[in-house]
Amino acid sequence: MTTTVGIAVREGVVLATDKRVTAGYYIAHKQGEKIWKIDDHVAATMSGGVADLQSVLSFLTLRAREYKMEYKRPIPIRALVNYVSLILFYSRPYIYIVHSIIGGVDDEEGAVLYMADWLGTVTKERYIATGSGSPYAKGALEVGYREDMSLEDAVDLAIKAVKAAIRNDPGSGEGIDVVVITKREGFRRVFTAQQKIVLAE
Repeated sequence: MTTTVGIAVREGVVLATDKRVTAGYYIAHKQGEKIWKIDDHVAATMSGGVADLQSVLSFLTLRAREYKMEYKRPIPIRALVNYVSLILFYSRPYIYIVHSIIGGVDDEEGAVLYMADWLGTVTKERYIATGSGSPYAKGALEVGYREDMSLEDAVDLAIKAVKAAIRNDPGSGEGIDVVVITKREGFRRVFTAQQKIVLAE
């Protein structure tokens, strides 16, 4: 149970998540980090089983480092997405409980966003939400997304989308984290707030 959001615009990619970590209906942690930095130009959100996600994303991080050492340039995001698809597809019937948004900026595709599920299905998206709060977040994204929106507008929309999920989904809460990835500055955290601050507006 969680909410994660991804938005791709011309300037870069925005990833946002809530901070509540659950085990069924039990709130296991109130300060969860659900955005995983794979490399300076790419990151992933975490929705699903924590151990499975850590295993898969650790592999992607290692593969990105190996690629950079061997080829002296960052790994293409499409290559990372292909790796995760193969891992998830060929683990059947013992599936990894993974639903992740992988986004970043590279020389091949520019600002790009992919969604990967536990069966190895991968789709390229302009905006997407995952987790138990995703129906509420997706509604906000559908209303607010524009192809010509600025990075700042995308950050605001991502925050609104996660807020909508927190208000309506018991599996999402405790606050919001937002990361931006651009070609010039790479991976950077731009917003973190506790729930009492987030919902005060």
